[in-house]
Amino acid sequence: MVDDKFNQSLATNKAVHIFYSQAVPLIPYIDDNCLYLKDKKCFACVGVCKNEAIDLHQTEEEIEIKVGAIILSPGLEPFDPRVRGDYGYGMMENVVTSMDFERLLCATGPHEGVVLRPSDNKHPSKIAWIQCVGSRQVIEGGNSYCSGVCCTYTQKQVILTKDHNAEAECTVFHNDIRSFGKDFERYYQRAEQLSGTRFIRSYVSIGKEIPESKNVTIKYATADDGVKEEEFDLVVLSVGLNPPGDVEEWTDTYGIELNSHGFCKPNPVNPIETSRTGIFVSGAFQGPMDIPEAVMSASGAGSNCGEFLDYRRGKLAKERIYPEERDVSQEEPRIGVFVCHCGANIGRTVDVPSTVEYVKTLPNVVYAQEQLFSCATNSAQEITDMIKEKGLNRVVVAACSPRTLEPLFWDTCREGGINQYYFDMANIREHDSWVHSKEKEEATQKAKDITRMSVARACHLEPLREIDLPVNKTALVVGGGIAGMTSALSIANQGHEVSLVEKDIDLGGMAKRIHSTLEGLDVQAYLRDLVRKVHQHQLIHTYTDATITEATGYVGNFVTKVKSERGVTEIKHGATVIAVGADVYEPTEYLYGEDDRVITHLELEEKITKGDESVINSRNVVMIQCVGCRNEDRNYCSRICCSESVKNALKLKEINPEMNVYILFRDIRTYGFKEDYYREAADKDVKFIRWEPEDKPQVEAIEEGGQPILRVTVTEPILGQKLAIDADSLVLAAAVIAPAGNGEISQSFKVSLGPDDFFKEAHVKLKPVDFAADGVFLCGTAHYPKHIPETINQAYGAAGRALTLLSHDIVTVSGSVCDVKEKKCIGCGACISACTYGAIEFQKTKQGKKAVVNPVLCKGDGLCNVKCPTGAIYLKHFTDEELESQIDAANPEEEMLQEIDAAVGDG
Repeated sequence: MVDDKFNQSLATNKAVHIFYSQAVPLIPYIDDNCLYLKDKKCFACVGVCKNEAIDLHQTEEEIEIKVGAIILSPGLEPFDPRVRGDYGYGMMENVVTSMDFERLLCATGPHEGVVLRPSDNKHPSKIAWIQCVGSRQVIEGGNSYCSGVCCTYTQKQVILTKDHNAEAECTVFHNDIRSFGKDFERYYQRAEQLSGTRFIRSYVSIGKEIPESKNVTIKYATADDGVKEEEFDLVVLSVGLNPPGDVEEWTDTYGIELNSHGFCKPNPVNPIETSRTGIFVSGAFQGPMDIPEAVMSASGAGSNCGEFLDYRRGKLAKERIYPEERDVSQEEPRIGVFVCHCGANIGRTVDVPSTVEYVKTLPNVVYAQEQLFSCATNSAQEITDMIKEKGLNRVVVAACSPRTLEPLFWDTCREGGINQYYFDMANIREHDSWVHSKEKEEATQKAKDITRMSVARACHLEPLREIDLPVNKTALVVGGGIAGMTSALSIANQGHEVSLVEKDIDLGGMAKRIHSTLEGLDVQAYLRDLVRKVHQHQLIHTYTDATITEATGYVGNFVTKVKSERGVTEIKHGATVIAVGADVYEPTEYLYGEDDRVITHLELEEKITKGDESVINSRNVVMIQCVGCRNEDRNYCSRICCSESVKNALKLKEINPEMNVYILFRDIRTYGFKEDYYREAADKDVKFIRWEPEDKPQVEAIEEGGQPILRVTVTEPILGQKLAIDADSLVLAAAVIAPAGNGEISQSFKVSLGPDDFFKEAHVKLKPVDFAADGVFLCGTAHYPKHIPETINQAYGAAGRALTLLSHDIVTVSGSVCDVKEKKCIGCGACISACTYGAIEFQKTKQGKKAVVNPVLCKGDGLCNVKCPTGAIYLKHFTDEELESQIDAANPEEEMLQEIDAAVGDG
C-alpha cells in the first residue's frame, strides 16, 4: 500500500513515494515524474529529507580510511516468518509481523498512526499476538536462543493499541513472560491489567483464513478448556532477532569469529572485545539486547577504543569555533517562528499552515515558516540561515518537548550569531497534538495559543553567560566489585588518577561468592586477576574498609571525604562513578534459618564447589524461584536467578547424574543465549514445575517412620494435582536487593533512587549510565540486577561517559541559575532550606546577612523562588516578567473583557 497522503507531499511533482509492505516496511523510490530528471531544476525532495538521504549528484566511489581501531555495530535483522511459513505470513492478508504493526502504530506510518488492517483498511477490534516467532525454536529455520525483547515490545504494542482504541480486545499467546529488565515487571502488570486484555499461556497454530471476512483463526489450548479455536481480525507475529544477513562477509572482511548463532564471539571477560585485537563490538551484534544495553555497550566500546588508542589522545581533536555573537540587547525584538510538523506527530492533528499564518500576525514576529522536522540537519541549518538573512534576534520553535532537543536549537542560535538564551520552545506535541489527537480544530487553536505565549515570552528574554569551570582530571569510583574495578581500570588506563573506595576489607564485592558463570567462566580466577591489576596500577589509589563521610562540590570539581584504614582522606575529583553493587535477600520464608537443609542459591554454589557431601549425594534437590521478589514488597524480577539455578542444576547433574533436581518456577527467564542451557537442563532430566503466585509451594519439616523429612508440596499444572517432593536439600533463589546504604550515597552525591532503591538513571533508554546530577555516573548492580558480562558492559560505559568529562580542560555550567536582589533580601533563610543542592548561603554585608547563590552549584530548579517571601531571589531565563507575559498572552485582555461582559449580561 502506498502512503500517499503524507509521503507524496515530499516532492513538488509527487515523484517521491514510500511503500509499506510485509516484506520491507519502508521502500523509498523516485518515479519518472521527477522534475530534476527532466530539467535539473527541482530539488524539493533534497530539501525536506531529514537524513540527507537524497543526493542527486551521487556516484559510486571507493574510499580508503586508515584507522587505529574499529567498532562493529551492524545491528540485527528481524526474523522473517516466511522462512518456515507455518503462521500464514505472506499468504494471509491479516497476518502481520510486529515490525509491520509498529509501522501501523507510528505517526509517520502508512495510515499516520491509525491502526487499519491490510485486507480492507478497517479498524481491527480483536487482535492476537503470537510470541516467540523465530525464537526458542530448535527446528529448521528457527533460532534456539531467546531474543529477549519480544515480550516487552509486545506489551508496549498492546498498551498503544488500547490508547488508540480503548474498546479493542487484545490477546497475547505466550510461553514464559520474560520481563526481566528494569521496571519491566510493572510494565507487564500494566498491560495485563488493561480491560479487554488477555495473556494466555499456550503454544498455538494458525487455523484458517475465513474467505468472507479475511479473519484468521488460532488454535490453542488451556488447562481449563482444552483445545480451542478462536477468530481474530488481525494476528501479529512477535518476531525474534537475527544476526545481520551479511554477517559471513563480516568475518571475512574483519577476521573475527562468530558464535554458533551467527553473532560476534566475544572475549569471555570482556563482551566488547572480539577475537581480533583492536576490533570491538557494541549493540545487538553482541547478542539480542534492548536499547539501554545497546547504549551502555556503545559507550563502553568507545572507552575500550580510548584505552587502545591512548597514545594518540589529544592529537586529532579540533575545537569548534562559533561566529562572533551579535549584541542585540538594545534592538527591538525581531522574532522568527518555526512550526514543526514532526512528520505526522503534529501535522496530522494540528493545521500547521494555519498556525504559521496566524503567528505572522503576532507583534514582533518578522518571519514564520513550517518545517517537516525542525530537528533535522537541513532544518537546523535553515534556522541558522534565516537568523542571518532576516536579522532575527529571537527564535521560537513550536515542536516537541525541550527536554531532548533544546540544546540542539541553542547551538543553532549560536551558529546564527545570537545568544542561545534568546531561544524559546513551544511544546505543541506532548502538550497538544498527542493529547488532543481527535480534536483537530481545538488542537490547532491550542497550538496557536501555546505559540503566542512563547512569542510573548521571547520578547523579554535576555542574554545569559554560561560559566566555564576548570576540570579536575581525576575520578572517584565508589564500590570495589567487578563493576567498580573495571571502570576504574579503564579510566586509569587512559591516563587519569582514580580513587577506588570499597566498604569491605577486600575488593571483589558479590563476585567473591560466585565461582562460575553459566557459560563456564572461572569467576574466582578472573576476579583475582582483576584485583591484581587494580593493586598494581600506579594511577589507582584504593581505600578499603572505607566510609564516605561527606561529599560536596560540583561537576568537574568534587570533594569527597573518606574514612578508611588510612584515616580520613579528602579526595578531590572531577567525576564520580557509583558502583556500590547489590545485596542478596535473606529469606524469612520456607523454613530458611530454621532448617539447615534450606539454603540459598549462593550457598548451594559454595557447597558444590567445596564438594559438600550433604548436597552432592542428595537424592532430591528442590529449587524454588522468585523468593523475595515479584511480590508486593519487591515488585521486580531479579533477572539472574533463573540462570543461576539452571547453572547449579547442571553442575549437580554433572556430579551425580542420578540425582533428581526440581526447579519450581513462575517464568523461566533464561533470555538470550542462556536459553540453550535451559534446554540442556531439561534434556538432562532436570524437572521444571510451574507455580502461580496465588498457589505458592508449601514447605514443612515432618517426621515419618522416625526419619526427619523436608516435604515440598506444589501444584503440578498439567496434572492439576498436588505433588509432594521429599527434599534432601531445598534451595531458595533469593532476590537481589539494593544495599541498605544506598540512601546515604543518594543524599551525599545528590542522585536519585528508584522505587526499589536501586539508583535511578537520567533516562531509562538513552542515558542508562548517567545521573541527572552532572558529573556522576552509574554502573553494575547498583543500577539493577545483571549478569557479569552485562555488568562489564555498563562499567566500561560509565568509564566512557566519565572520560568525556575528564578529557576536557573546562566544563560549561548553565547560565539559567538563580540570583538575589540584595536590597529585597531580609535574611530569613527560607531559600537556603529549600535548596537541595547547597547552592545558597548567607554572606555578611553592611545591611546584615544576605543570601548569596553559588551559580556553579545551582541547578535552576526554582524552588527557592517560591519560598522567598519578598521576591528577592529570582531565576534567570524564567523571570516573573517572562512568565507573566505568557500568562497575559494566554488570556488576552480583550478576550477576558468580552467574557466578563458576557457573564454580566447573562446575569
